[in-house]
Amino acid sequence: MLNEKVSKLINTQINKEFYSAYLYLLFSNFYDEKGLDGYANWYKIQAQEERDHAMLMLEYMRLNSEKITLEAIDKPEKELETLMDPLKAGLEHEQYVTSLINDIYAEAYAVKDFRTMQFLDWFVKEQLEEEKNAEDMITKMELFGNDSKGLYMLDAEYAARVYSAPSLVL
Repeated sequence: MLNEKVSKLINTQINKEFYSAYLYLLFSNFYDEKGLDGYANWYKIQAQEERDHAMLMLEYMRLNSEKITLEAIDKPEKELETLMDPLKAGLEHEQYVTSLINDIYAEAYAVKDFRTMQFLDWFVKEQLEEEKNAEDMITKMELFGNDSKGLYMLDAEYAARVYSAPSLVL
């Protein structure tokens, strides 16, 4: 059995990951409405990844015989007006998720829950990648987004992204 606080934090994180999927679907829909299929594709895949993160945590809880409580998922309340809005909101959100993962890790460390720490190692590395991707998307939009040819090329780059399920083994 997991420490009660660690279990509660992971359970909360499961719900946060599902919220992340909703948020990224909002971004995907925004870009789809703007005719930017590549950006829409990028965030649709991000939504799939977040759902998979939730499912990995859910499975970890099950393997540890922990009770899982699925809460209602809040509607994302982001106002998206410019092409940059989802990108900046995405980076902010990934930084928030990193802080949540760090909180779980810190609690697992405090109670010497080495198994959970090892499980979370993958998520810590994943968050580094997520933040870097979000920062890169902002930088590229700042550099090329005001040029229609540049934006077209960025959109084509993001359209080429394909979904790949996480390879974390429990």
